[in-house]
Amino acid sequence: MVVQVLNDNERFKLDDSDDALFYSDPRFVQHLDAAFRLRLTQLYRERIPSCAVVLDLMSSWVSHLPEDQRYEQVIGHGLNAQELQANPRLDRHWVQNLNRDQTLPLDDASVDCTLIVAGWQYLQQPESVAAELLRITRPKGQVICAFSNRMFFTKAPQIWTDGGDGDHLRYVAEVMMAQGWPKPELVAEQTQQTGPLGWVGAKGDPFFAVIATKPLASDSL
Repeated sequence: MVVQVLNDNERFKLDDSDDALFYSDPRFVQHLDAAFRLRLTQLYRERIPSCAVVLDLMSSWVSHLPEDQRYEQVIGHGLNAQELQANPRLDRHWVQNLNRDQTLPLDDASVDCTLIVAGWQYLQQPESVAAELLRITRPKGQVICAFSNRMFFTKAPQIWTDGGDGDHLRYVAEVMMAQGWPKPELVAEQTQQTGPLGWVGAKGDPFFAVIATKPLASDSL
């Protein structure tokens, strides 16, 4: 049973047109800077074992996984088929609008790690997505939800546009816990730019992550 956390006002977004239209043209660009991407790849290297089945949810043409690391399988989901087809890390993929349909076409306990990068902030039904992630995740599997302070403002629900960085961390964690996930680990770090600007202390995009781990059945007793 899905436990609702948001009210209707918090789900409201300025552009309520079909998300499939917004993402109909591929965007082969980086939405987060090099410093953020390096930190994200480092986190993946630390947390994801090579034997893992990985789900890259709300993905694009790049998955930010370590280039020298291979996994049992990497499954991709997104809203633009061309971007997903161009992603060399995906073994298979599918297209689905999670604001219209939150049911994931994956078996129970079939995924070891789900990645969500700069995507949670566009979910209008995050509770249902979190519940589905709990269903498909194997015991001791993880969800790594990473984001910075960037967004497409008109496509983000009010719960996100009205909040600050700390609010975003707490909100993601609250939704996850309401669906049965144990209290997640919260990460908040300032990155340093790469190259000459970084040498003089210039900052990159801030790095935030919510990392939830599904317990063994015995752990929840």
